[in-house]
Amino acid sequence: MDDAALDEVDRRILALLQQDATLSNQALAARVHVSPPTCLRRVRRLFERGVIEKQVAIVSPEKVGAGLTGIVEITLDAQGAEHLSAFERAMADEPAVTQCYRVSSGPDFVLVVQVPDMAAYHALAHRAFTARGNVRNVRTFFSVHRSKFDTRVPL
Repeated sequence: MDDAALDEVDRRILALLQQDATLSNQALAARVHVSPPTCLRRVRRLFERGVIEKQVAIVSPEKVGAGLTGIVEITLDAQGAEHLSAFERAMADEPAVTQCYRVSSGPDFVLVVQVPDMAAYHALAHRAFTARGNVRNVRTFFSVHRSKFDTRVPL
C-alpha cells in the first residue's frame, strides 16, 4: 500500500494505534470519528495490506534482566548476496539480536542486541560473530543511557 492510498482516517487510526494498541474498536472509532464497523474494516484492511505489521507489548529490558544494549557493526569478508542472506538468517535465529539492518557505506550490518551483562555479550559475540567464518570485523558500542526510544513511524 503506497502512501497515497492512506487517507486522513487511516492516518488517525495509525497514529492512535501507535500510541496505544490496546484501544478497543469502540474507543478507536470514537476517537477517529467513524462508526465501529467502519473502523474495524479499516484496521483489518491496514493489516491485510501490511501497513500494520503486528501488535506487540513493549517490554522494559531492564525489568526482565536484559538491560545491556549493544549497537554492533559487522563487516563480512565476502559480501555476495548469498553471504549477506546467510548472515541475516543466522541473526534472525539469535534471540539477543533484536534488530538487524543491512547498511550501505561502512559496515555491512548494524545490529541492536539486548543481553543481561558483559559475559552474555561475550558469549553472543563468540557464538554469532567471531566463530562465523565470514565475519571480518565486529565493533560494538554499549549504551550508557537511552534518552529516546520510540516505535512510532511518523505519518
